[in-house]
Amino acid sequence: MDMRYWIFLGLVSLCMVALVWGLYGLWRQVLDPRQRALVQRLRPAHPSLPTEQSLQLRQHRLLSTTPALERWLRRLPGVLPLDQFLLQTGLSWRVAHVLTLAVAWVLLSVAVGGRLAWPGVLTLALAVLGELALVAYLQHRRSQRMALIGLALPDALDLIARSMQAGHAFTSALHLAAKDSPPPLSQELRTVFEEINFGVGTAQALQALSARVASDDVRYFVVAVVIQSETGGNLADILKNTANLIRERQKIAGVVRVLSAEGRISALVLSLLPFALAVFMAVLNPGFISKLWTEPLGLQLVYFSLTLMAIGMLWMWKLIQIRV
Repeated sequence: MDMRYWIFLGLVSLCMVALVWGLYGLWRQVLDPRQRALVQRLRPAHPSLPTEQSLQLRQHRLLSTTPALERWLRRLPGVLPLDQFLLQTGLSWRVAHVLTLAVAWVLLSVAVGGRLAWPGVLTLALAVLGELALVAYLQHRRSQRMALIGLALPDALDLIARSMQAGHAFTSALHLAAKDSPPPLSQELRTVFEEINFGVGTAQALQALSARVASDDVRYFVVAVVIQSETGGNLADILKNTANLIRERQKIAGVVRVLSAEGRISALVLSLLPFALAVFMAVLNPGFISKLWTEPLGLQLVYFSLTLMAIGMLWMWKLIQIRV
């Protein structure tokens, strides 16, 4: 088949991946009502103050170790949300690493599809599945890190509250919590403490914490401190109440996970069963199952079935995602 066709197919794969990622980033940053409410709540009480000057004291993350590539990536739209997402995973990967993996997989998919003479749709599906697998892995790492931070946060808030009742200031109490908390929460609290000592305002440092962690429990803590700084009150009691609130939310979330376990297992089995059955039939009777990709009607059935399966998986995933 013409090489220009495969080059065009590879470019289409990259464009589709970029479109999906851009739409997801647009939703997260602009259209999500929860994000807009959070930004409104975390906005400083005096917006006319030069808060941008304090924000510039933070160290910028490098997108690439190559200066030329770094400047080029800075000009691309959607790169900064991707960098923020990588920061939330806790991995040491840079944006250049992730984009290199994505491009390499697309090129490998095009090479495999051309070598095996696959139809263009199957090659495109292979490229998209690989990119989705990469995103799923990063999302899994991010979710694991957020879960560890959420489990350790109530005890850290209790420690901050007891330290403040003993006479410590909020900054020193935060330092004590950073010493006694398990990672990765200890690393995040230490970063907040260092930023405040370096000159960043407390509200801005906590706002950066909520952006790095992207956890609802951490946002409750940040919003509580920001509101107390605007309106006054006993911060130690507020932090104790926030810790109790987070513990109750975690208990309810555990009950929800137990009650929805049957649905999650059913969704997993129904999602993997067609692929496992296809592999089993290909081993037992290759001539029978090969009709699905050697005959035009078989290919149409495969495309239609994969589309319905994708819709069904998305539907089941939305059903078992219960927000607490």
